[in-house]
Amino acid sequence: MKKLIKESGLRNIKELADRYKKAKIYFHQDLDGVTTALAMKKYLEDNGIKVVDTEVIQYGDKEFAVKKMDAQGDTMPVLVDFAHGKPMFVIHTDHHDRQAGASDTQSKSFRGARSNVETISQIVSPKDIFPSDDIRLISTVDSADYAKYGLKPENIMNFIYKLDKDKDASQNKFALGLVTNKLLLAYKNKPGFLENLVLTSEPNLLNIYLNIRQMAEKNRWATPEQMSQNQKDYIRAQKQSSNVKYEDGIIVQYGGGNMRKPGSYDRYTPFENYPDADFLVIAWPLGLVQASCNPFKEDRGLKGVNLGEIAQEVLQIWEGQLKEKIVPLSTIKWVSETATKEESVGFTGKDLDAFYGEKLKTTENGEKLLEKINLIMDIPFANLTEQQKELLDKFGVSMWDLIQANSGGHKCITNVSGLNYLGRKTRPNTDTYRYNPDADDAPYVKFAKMVQNKLVARLKEKLNQ
Repeated sequence: MKKLIKESGLRNIKELADRYKKAKIYFHQDLDGVTTALAMKKYLEDNGIKVVDTEVIQYGDKEFAVKKMDAQGDTMPVLVDFAHGKPMFVIHTDHHDRQAGASDTQSKSFRGARSNVETISQIVSPKDIFPSDDIRLISTVDSADYAKYGLKPENIMNFIYKLDKDKDASQNKFALGLVTNKLLLAYKNKPGFLENLVLTSEPNLLNIYLNIRQMAEKNRWATPEQMSQNQKDYIRAQKQSSNVKYEDGIIVQYGGGNMRKPGSYDRYTPFENYPDADFLVIAWPLGLVQASCNPFKEDRGLKGVNLGEIAQEVLQIWEGQLKEKIVPLSTIKWVSETATKEESVGFTGKDLDAFYGEKLKTTENGEKLLEKINLIMDIPFANLTEQQKELLDKFGVSMWDLIQANSGGHKCITNVSGLNYLGRKTRPNTDTYRYNPDADDAPYVKFAKMVQNKLVARLKEKLNQ
């Protein structure tokens, strides 16, 4: 069950410092995640707790793939800028509207803000950690509040920083921060890159930028110039793509196109190609539909509509059918642990309760087996016996509840997620997969496209009104 938790400050930091002399920080894979981890590192070390390790955590199956830690050991597990907590974390801080699975965490700091680093740097810490100009830039990027500063897609998508003598120091620093964000996103999937960046950087954007450039040159990653050219080619290809259409102020897109070359993909490419657009509705082949307004337009081009409400109106078309469709717990555990390894935390009974709570449904006589389920859930799916998997088959969550638990957003950006569970089997395929371009779409891809089409149609109705 998702819980709204409002809490601020780390009141027991002295007690934690007496208990732990070392810490490991888990952080989200973006600029706010990295800078929040740096702010937390400085805060902990100012209180006598040495940060010795870090690890990226990402939503989806990757969040269950992080390495498990024992909070009873000598290293304190800390989670920042992430909405889904787990029992192993001693400290959990975040800025999103809702947090799940954080009820057992010893020390929590949840405060609505444009960025999580703002809270750690300026409220939790007794003295500012990041410079205020850096906080403004990070918050602008994390909240996509670009129209406020007159920014355009090319400003956000720029890889190369050049000092502009016609601008003052504050404006040049802001431009440097935007390039830092772009480079960070370009290299974020390089093994160990973000973790090393947190461990070696100081809490300011200039030092982060210099470290990124140094690491890229040392490892001979693609240069900013090479990535700029790849991005230009990508923008041109997307402009000509049959999977991208622009009509009535709405960009309708399927997939991300060819994103293989370093630096090619950027989430704001559609608004670079169609700057007059008010909205983007994109369906991804992994079973996700995202709708967002144009963040580069005044009032974000909302036109008086609420994308979160529209998404719910669209889902209600299939509410009855989705409530009847039950996804077995065995399937949920299998899909959730797709990326896990032997040392991963996995999708446990605690996660089941945090995400789906009282939404769990059971077949006849299944209630008698409930006490066994949590024990089975704590075993990695790969190690389950066929009998244990069959027990999990007796429990499930409706597609409606599953989509609701995994989706979210607000008036300017929203996503419909969890569609990838539709039509899934209860066991992994044993056959060798072969790509067939003539094959029909998977059931969840068909449904994602249906949701996308209905969402676009409903959005047009709202605009016409």
